[in-house]
Amino acid sequence: MTSVHPPPAPGRELSSPPTDGISNLRFSNHSDHLLVSSWDKTVRLYDASADSLRGEFMHGGPVLDCCFHDDSSGFSASADNTVRRIVFSHGKEDILGRHDAPVRCIEYSYAAGQVITGSWDKTLKCWDPRGASGQERTLVGTYPQPERVYSLSLVGNRLVVATAGRHVNVYDLRNMSQPEQRRESSLKYQTRCVRCYPNGTGYALSSVEGRVAMEFFDLSEASQAKKYAFKCHRKSEAGRDIVYPVNAIAFHPVYGTFATGGCDGFVNVWDGNNKKRLYQYSKYPTSVAALSFSRDGRLLAVASSYTFEEGDKPHEPDAIFVRSVNEIEVKPKPKVYPNPPA
Repeated sequence: MTSVHPPPAPGRELSSPPTDGISNLRFSNHSDHLLVSSWDKTVRLYDASADSLRGEFMHGGPVLDCCFHDDSSGFSASADNTVRRIVFSHGKEDILGRHDAPVRCIEYSYAAGQVITGSWDKTLKCWDPRGASGQERTLVGTYPQPERVYSLSLVGNRLVVATAGRHVNVYDLRNMSQPEQRRESSLKYQTRCVRCYPNGTGYALSSVEGRVAMEFFDLSEASQAKKYAFKCHRKSEAGRDIVYPVNAIAFHPVYGTFATGGCDGFVNVWDGNNKKRLYQYSKYPTSVAALSFSRDGRLLAVASSYTFEEGDKPHEPDAIFVRSVNEIEVKPKPKVYPNPPA
């Protein structure tokens, strides 16, 4: 008789989690520090390995995104329309600038030395954080978008901007005067998340309707023939398909495979090249709102946080789980070729 293994624990739960919805979490490029933004108006810095809260900054409104600058400082995007620099090592912050509506996304480009923000005011702004304090001196440029910005992703000098209305703009950060490519999402429903492939050849885009599209920047016929989309984060119940939003995509830094998190509470790991699901983690207490792999791919941070897709209702408390990643969960399996006949 085979022994039944209990499903692995969802990971170590971090103490002192945010007290409201978790909008994003990100690992540092230098350590196991984890930056977390929340609707409770805070940005928190944790040491994920030591399970310690290293610092916390209050904002004037919900914080919709955050990113690192270096190991002890970062930037935040808030619903109070501000873009802030936060320095945990000195306990100080300053306002880089403002949008005319809530700031939904923020990225720091190491290549350009700039902060890039996307807002519901239908603009993208680039900031130079080295500028002296004062919005005029830090703002590099404002770039109108077709609709409200929902998600941003960077790889090298390439920036992908996903907006409402299923628009996708691709920019070269060295020439922001106009998009390099103007695209439309291959998916029929609202975009939830976009993330560039670590190798820089394209991006994955997820929608509210349980699907992910795999796209390529190269417009040649051969490259475009490789694009595809697949269904995920859905279940059949009494003959009906129940479909969940795919809130989060995170690429593994070593293997280039990726995890998706959905409102069904599941995290799946995919091998995009071989079009296979590698792993499904046991269910989290509520929606998976955000995901991030650590710089070496050994840890995966999971935000288990209800995203109000079914309106206001009683829900599990917001929590951050940090799980150790086993190679078998994320490493592509070699293709097995049948033995040629003798």
